[in-house]
Amino acid sequence: MKKIHPSEITPESVYLSRREFLKSMGIITGTAALLAACQGQIPGTATGTPSLKTATPSGQVVPTNGVTPTGDATPTVSPSSDELGDPLNTFEDITNYNNYYEFSVDKYAVAKLAEGYPTSPWEIQVGGLVNNPKTYSLDDLRAFEIEERIYRLRCVEAWSMVIPWNGFPLHKLLEEVEPKAEAKFVRFETIYDPDRMPGLSEPWYQWPYVEGLRMDEAMSDLTLLATGLYGKDLLPQSGAPIRLVVPWKYGFKSIKSIVKIDLVEAMPVSLWMAAGPTEYGFFANVNPNVSHPRWSQASERRLGEFGRRETLMFNGYEEEVASLYAGMDLVKNY
Repeated sequence: MKKIHPSEITPESVYLSRREFLKSMGIITGTAALLAACQGQIPGTATGTPSLKTATPSGQVVPTNGVTPTGDATPTVSPSSDELGDPLNTFEDITNYNNYYEFSVDKYAVAKLAEGYPTSPWEIQVGGLVNNPKTYSLDDLRAFEIEERIYRLRCVEAWSMVIPWNGFPLHKLLEEVEPKAEAKFVRFETIYDPDRMPGLSEPWYQWPYVEGLRMDEAMSDLTLLATGLYGKDLLPQSGAPIRLVVPWKYGFKSIKSIVKIDLVEAMPVSLWMAAGPTEYGFFANVNPNVSHPRWSQASERRLGEFGRRETLMFNGYEEEVASLYAGMDLVKNY
């Protein structure tokens, strides 16, 4: 199948006519409101029409002027499929089937347990080997230009989704804090809140949840800090108010509800590396040729579909990211 970029899916004439209509209705202004980065109706949240952009996997950005819906209606985005032509999973699929062990190991229980979890005020401390350490508030995060990115999510458990995220590339934040030359890795840490997160009583894991990326992976334009999906702010079960999305890696690398980012010289030990050192490597690149110790990774179950489909190398983003691993043994560095 020919690889179709999102810019080819929505005809320019359709986009321009839509923009002119919105202008005539007074919706688009010269200072379009930014998409809120926090969950729900939070005091001080920006309102109005968010300025969204759709980006191709290579990083090309195409305006779409998505509008955050009101009421309980299922939100929509355009285009309605990824660049391979696969349809988006529904908002209900994405927000009701969640791995978030801080709440529960039961995917169907997470949404209810996380309902109403407070995500404002919120801060992300960014430091370590940087020249300009900074603590980002939600208002600071809203200052980044929000884009719409349709990415595939492939879980190490061999299920997958297609999700329309809203957010901004991680490298834009890292450039602001000015990494030092000796910074080789980025370490991420999620919130630790045992009073509100019942799953933190589970003794088998070394809380809080920690993940990491190599610097070149973190600086890839594909690596996203997501603030929403389907044009709406993230719900708590999806990692509100801000999470990482690394589409060519297994889903557990995309850490949720981030409160701390440090640039470091040594490779971070993630929660899953500590919990299952023979099962979960640091890189965790989607690779159909390297089986999990207990199951094959050659195929996957797309939510909403019957049967299974073949898993793509690097989750279908090989053209964009394979060069990051040139000369590496991708079996040894799993």
